[in-house]
Amino acid sequence: IASRECSSHVLRTLQLQPTIPRLSWKLNDDVDLDTSDALFTRTGIGSLVMHSTAYTVYPLANYSFGSKDRKVEKDSNVDQKLARLKANYERDGMRRSVEAVLLVQERNHPHVLLLQLGQSFFKLPGGRLRPGEDEVEGLKRKLNTNLLPTNPALQTQWDVGECTGVFWRPAHDTIFYPYLPTHITRPKECKKLYVVPLPEKAMFAVPRNMRLVAVPLYELYDNMARYGPVIASIPQLMSRFRLTLMASPSLAAAPLAAQQNTAQTATAVAAQ
Repeated sequence: IASRECSSHVLRTLQLQPTIPRLSWKLNDDVDLDTSDALFTRTGIGSLVMHSTAYTVYPLANYSFGSKDRKVEKDSNVDQKLARLKANYERDGMRRSVEAVLLVQERNHPHVLLLQLGQSFFKLPGGRLRPGEDEVEGLKRKLNTNLLPTNPALQTQWDVGECTGVFWRPAHDTIFYPYLPTHITRPKECKKLYVVPLPEKAMFAVPRNMRLVAVPLYELYDNMARYGPVIASIPQLMSRFRLTLMASPSLAAAPLAAQQNTAQTATAVAAQ
């Protein structure tokens, strides 16, 4: 009986909803499909969004990639890193870190730029904040260190966007949660993810012992085993934004075979 009453209440509630206006699905300037049955506007990469925050995503081929001096890693394995984090926590308290979600598009699909160390470790650009450091300024500092050439004339001015996710490390291990468990009163780390929209063109330079790779959202989705819980959550986090995928004018005018060759070359350069 209770179930029937609940169902009837839901049905009456749905019947009282106002008529849904005409909505649209917009991928770019050349694609605009009408829909009248959706509850929210379908935009960007085809996700249901509840507000109109928009970011422009440029082609991977727009960017230049180089290298710079190697970055000396503080730890040679996970156990050493966790031991260092524990020692830092006992000295400084909870660790605060910030990371950037940098988007490019390849073949009309958003890709995320990740730093790769070795064959199987991936991370977002960013890192630990200094005591009392502002989150946005600290993220810019980390992006300069991780991604920009040493020549000031070639450096990009970062425009940090919205904070799109907050993750908590309850214990001295590798597990992060998108919420703080109720029984945890002394979390070990708070990690925040910010969307950082890229300019139309830029030059990147990463340490020689790292690679900058562009990974598609469909590869990250539900792939926690390979990328970890934070990076694997990015497709869901990005679904709340309207992403406008910009095509390269030169590619638009080129033959299909030339487009494919250019895309393959750009992907290979980004992976070096």
